[in-house]
Amino acid sequence: MKIYTKSGDKGTTSLIGGERVSKCDLRVEAYGTVDELTAFIALLADTIAQEQELMERVTELRRIESQLMTVAALLAIGKGGEGKIAPIAEERISDLEHAIDSMQERLSPITKFTIPGGHRYVSLAHVCRTICRRAERASLRASEIQTIDSSATRYLNRLSDYLYTLGRSLAEYTKAEEILWIP
Repeated sequence: MKIYTKSGDKGTTSLIGGERVSKCDLRVEAYGTVDELTAFIALLADTIAQEQELMERVTELRRIESQLMTVAALLAIGKGGEGKIAPIAEERISDLEHAIDSMQERLSPITKFTIPGGHRYVSLAHVCRTICRRAERASLRASEIQTIDSSATRYLNRLSDYLYTLGRSLAEYTKAEEILWIP
């Protein structure tokens, strides 16, 4: 099977169900941003995988990559594709919440926002967080004109909280000084 089909040469693509839309369609923008996030999550996992003590986080990130493929698929549903992709299970959102709680138990409380930096692990977690927020905004814009399963946007919202907390946790792990925003 050839990887190129030439069907998109005129600026359109197919959604799940066969509907053809512009490559500038808000749904395409949303699932494309989720695809970008998935690639950066993989880079973060690959980067921290050299640390044996962080393998639990690597395993979580690999699970997240898989869930993001589902999020992207939910965003890519067009006419005729309804019901073909199962929503994100509530347990997957709970998994993120439990991981956040587990990391937060070990972190000292802060009263100011954390600014990315201090170590490449920390910065990369924040790159993922910012892409996740952009994916969430793109998904919400798409949901204003097309029905999008709400589990996709809920998952992205919780994932950005996870990535923020992961950044703080990685700062603690690397003994990097957390940079706090002081206006």
